Amino acid sequence: MAALLIGYARCSTDQQDLTAQRDGLTALGVADNRVYVDHGRTGTNRERPGLREALAACREGDTLVVTTLERLARSLPDARVIADELTVRQVRLNLGGSVYDPTDPVGRLLFNVLAMVAEFVDARPPRQSTVPSHVCRPGGVPSGVSMGFRRSLMVLAIHRLVRSALVYRGRA
Repeated sequence: MAALLIGYARCSTDQQDLTAQRDGLTALGVADNRVYVDHGRTGTNRERPGLREALAACREGDTLVVTTLERLARSLPDARVIADELTVRQVRLNLGGSVYDPTDPVGRLLFNVLAMVAEFVDARPPRQSTVPSHVCRPGGVPSGVSMGFRRSLMVLAIHRLVRSALVYRGRA
């Protein structure tokens, strides 16, 4: 059976719109009928029916797709629990187009770094974000220097640093 792309989207309040996340998942190749959502659920609340359904829909070889890591988890421990479940079930994770294989040491390293960055950014005071609270957006907003954009630059820099170190040591 062919591997599937399973999408997950989440907004913290009922007033927020999932359109941007749904569009992002569609752009990443996820079929509309394979997108599971949680509306009005925070990332720190592990009781999320949409996430539970998305994880249950994943089979060995499938890929769970989210637009950004903070849509999946807001803390390092929660991200690790989800990653461990994906690893045991041999499911890959696609974060905004970058696929992380949890069975690969480099994939685990990058995932943990991303989770730490997401937790750090979430812990910062809300006034430092330019993202309007009424819209969940994948990867930040197009105008201004958003929190999502800064996080993306940080993650890219970390990814390049780790890749360079591995190339230098002959492991990539």
